[in-house]
Amino acid sequence: MSRTLAAVTAILLGAMAAIGSADAAPRAKPDQIRYKYVRPTDPSHQAIYDQIKQGRALELLQQLLSPLRLPHPLTLKVASCDGVPDAWYGNEVVTLCYELLAEILKNATTRDLPAGVSKADTILGPAFDVFLHETGHAVFDMLQIPVLGREEDAADQFSAYVMLRLSKAEARRMILGAAYLRAKELPEPEPLSSRDKFSDEHSMPAQRAFNVLCIAYGADKKLFADIVANDILPKQRAETCEIDYDDLTFAMTALIGPHIDKISARKFHEVWTRTVSARRTRLNRQ
Repeated sequence: MSRTLAAVTAILLGAMAAIGSADAAPRAKPDQIRYKYVRPTDPSHQAIYDQIKQGRALELLQQLLSPLRLPHPLTLKVASCDGVPDAWYGNEVVTLCYELLAEILKNATTRDLPAGVSKADTILGPAFDVFLHETGHAVFDMLQIPVLGREEDAADQFSAYVMLRLSKAEARRMILGAAYLRAKELPEPEPLSSRDKFSDEHSMPAQRAFNVLCIAYGADKKLFADIVANDILPKQRAETCEIDYDDLTFAMTALIGPHIDKISARKFHEVWTRTVSARRTRLNRQ
């Protein structure tokens, strides 16, 4: 979306909001993030349940998302999904399946990668990315945020943008960890034809990986310089990444920014870094 079109869209949206309508979103409120650990039905997932609960993973996500002002409570939940590795948002609940967490653990790297990505990064990055992606769907729904294009792509952008608000070191680890999983592509439950893949509501995994890397590079060319220098992100794509990030920043600032407590968001960064660093150390030792 060009900046001119984005500006016109924002003006029109502002005018519509000023006029008001019966369909306007309810008034946003603080402290709307809840969480729930549901015990797994598959005994093989008990260890995952124990680890994430002891690590207070959902409590940490609750803190990360606490600056959001939502009209209704949003619950973050981990649960069993009848053997299907999945995650989704519906009825004001984000659900992440133990089966998907098991796949993430299975596909984690066993050694540090050239870009400085550790085993823990390839676990924490994808797991938080999935939660943030589904939270993006929740935010669009609860705040009645208009989305141009595919909502799945917009949810990926929401996740990347939130991760990039962390400290530089944390942002890099989370972004590269999430991109690692997208590039690797989790095994499908059953073979899909090319037609099914191309017609899916999600972009293909490799595309999603390049998209998040492009947003990251556009946000900080110095921090992510090596992904272009080492041809992880093609130089031709990198040329437009700053524009992509600027467009995303404009949209997030204009549409979602008014629903974020800026002071609360700044205060959380130090707590996040300290807590996640400790968790990352434990995961790398396993």
